[in-house]
Amino acid sequence: MLTTARPWVWRTALGGLAVATLSLVQLSGHGIAARPYGAWRDYGGSPDSMQYSSLRQIDVSNVAQLQRVWWQPAPGPSGRFSFGPLIVDDVMYIVGKDNAVLALEASTGAVRWTRPLPDTPTNRGFNYWESADRSDRRLIFAVDSFLRQIDARTGEFVQSFGTNGRVDLRAGLPRAGNVQSGTPGKVFENLIILGSATGESYGSPPGDLRAFDVRTGALVWTFHTIPRPGEFGYETWPKDAWKYAGGANTWGEISLDVTRGIVYFPTGSPTFDLYGGDRLGANLFGNCLLALDARTGKRLWHQQLVHHDLWDYDLVAAPKLLTIRHAGRTVDVVAQASKTGMLYVFDRVTGAPIWPIEERPVPKSDVPGEQAWPTQPFTTLPPFSRHVFSPDDVNPHVDPAERAALAERLSKARNEGIFTPPTSTREFIVVPGQLGGANFGSTAADPETGMLYVRAIDAPTIHQLKPWDASAVRVEGETREERGLSAYAQVCQACHGEARPEGIRSLDRASIISIRQLGAERVRAAVRQGRGQMPAVPEERLSSQALEAILAYLADPTAAPGPARIPPPLPLSTEHARFTGPLGTTFRTKSGPPVLGPPWARIVAYDLNAGAIKWAVPLGTVPELAAKGIADTGNDSRIHRNGLVVTAGGLVFVGSNGDRTVRAFAADTGRIVWEHQLPAHPEGMPAVYEVAGRQYVAFFASTPQGSADASAQGYYVFALPARTADTSGSGRMAE
Repeated sequence: MLTTARPWVWRTALGGLAVATLSLVQLSGHGIAARPYGAWRDYGGSPDSMQYSSLRQIDVSNVAQLQRVWWQPAPGPSGRFSFGPLIVDDVMYIVGKDNAVLALEASTGAVRWTRPLPDTPTNRGFNYWESADRSDRRLIFAVDSFLRQIDARTGEFVQSFGTNGRVDLRAGLPRAGNVQSGTPGKVFENLIILGSATGESYGSPPGDLRAFDVRTGALVWTFHTIPRPGEFGYETWPKDAWKYAGGANTWGEISLDVTRGIVYFPTGSPTFDLYGGDRLGANLFGNCLLALDARTGKRLWHQQLVHHDLWDYDLVAAPKLLTIRHAGRTVDVVAQASKTGMLYVFDRVTGAPIWPIEERPVPKSDVPGEQAWPTQPFTTLPPFSRHVFSPDDVNPHVDPAERAALAERLSKARNEGIFTPPTSTREFIVVPGQLGGANFGSTAADPETGMLYVRAIDAPTIHQLKPWDASAVRVEGETREERGLSAYAQVCQACHGEARPEGIRSLDRASIISIRQLGAERVRAAVRQGRGQMPAVPEERLSSQALEAILAYLADPTAAPGPARIPPPLPLSTEHARFTGPLGTTFRTKSGPPVLGPPWARIVAYDLNAGAIKWAVPLGTVPELAAKGIADTGNDSRIHRNGLVVTAGGLVFVGSNGDRTVRAFAADTGRIVWEHQLPAHPEGMPAVYEVAGRQYVAFFASTPQGSADASAQGYYVFALPARTADTSGSGRMAE
């Protein structure tokens, strides 16, 4: 184990390529600021994931005139994705009914072609590649942990890619498991560069970063985020940890500096998220901003922003590539927002911090076998989320008796700030929370002004680690459905939501399992083999009898009224584990809102030329509170899945799923200049594009499972009034 208290605050390993390209950029100017942002052909709008559009037809003066011009329904498993459309020329690519890929007329929504898929594809967006002469154009995505391609012009599968049109993303990993991420990768030259979603449980695969040849599917390079013998960082783990440790993966967003050929990966925490007694050490390259040579996968530099993560503080949001004025000079930087609520800014080439990072002492762990790292890196920039949660901060909008009880519970918990270590002797508080700070889609930046905008979340969680109890699942109940409810509560509930008489109400709508929608066979396969971030559940943990009972319960939840025979949830098991616990347990009141007082969601605007917050405003409302005259609370969704987009028209577009509203804020002040309520929950980031001189803004919106307005799920597209409306397409026009 390492004993130094200052592990790898920053290191560089620049090769000849980076040095050469640095000289080139000095001669040719700042490439990223000079590139146009007028199209939306990539996830995040551009290779550098800026979530920025240079279009300015829609601006502060006229945005109030925006109207819905068409929409395309996307029925299917409700709430299962927050897909960001791609627009190439005049064609929009989306995912719709029955996991089908659709090519639409981007100006009307009329369908050009549709291609059904065998399973759920990459659910936040696709990648697009074309040859230099544009004779070969492909959509790239993952489905069922296989990388696949579709001809973007015809909708036909590209059978020459990989083996019979598929590349197995699980090949070459030391342990089996689904690794398909919900987030797409990045295309660079003839490479598709990918992260993965390996799962967050013991036994999950490691989060290798990889690049494949776009034309053939051949693996070009691999970077091991859990180092193997002889690789840099190997000594930051126990011996041979790569054989059993998992995670340290990029399940979030990737950014490319195309001019320099550098790809920036934000990595997540190693597994298990809340206990690291089996992985003592700093654990490189978990929780790092990692800069690699895009052509070779060679490490150029890294910054570890959480050492030996015990809080699920994944780095998820796309690094933003800006050019700013700092200390009297122009600097190309990369800015990384984090779940900790801190914004870190580095020199894009060397990795040197632009604003100092201080290694500050943090509390020690009292869990047997655990050793929390003695210091953590704090940026000297002001944070965008709260780091303290005291009894005085309890939500003032709850009943006084409940408020007092919550304050007492909070005072008894271990609560020592942002890096309070997990404990098994009492509850402990994590703030801003595992679902707080900055998550995917949460940052947008303006390359012209040096402004960066963060969707900031405060969602404290409360946990208590428990020793692993190896006893079998206790299947209790008179009917098979009741026994299924019993087993579900022990094995599934921590991640998929509470079991209730009316069915499952998931904390994450995308994780809801429905037999009617997926079918029993697909659910069996997901349970036994794993799927996305869900780990495989072996027979010794969940017997076939118990699994069949769960399937029966899911098929008809009303047949098991419960909760009389529901035993407590069981933690996950592993030979290395001594302690574990559920993830994402947001500390909430009986009526639903968080225990922490509002605002729970904000947009925070940084001027990175000054290194200061320019403005901050609440994002969204809670309709039930707004009806009582309680405003400025911010959105209260349990899972915030809304991304920002900033435009040259001086606007920041974003949705908030709690109040079903899309808005435009003035980029210079934060003032709301347009808002429109949808019949569904806006999710993901908007897409901003232009066809035939007309600018459009597209939002995806989903509906909860079983809701009466399930038909409202789909894509909503807005534009300024046209002089001559074309209603000839088959897309659903505005009413």
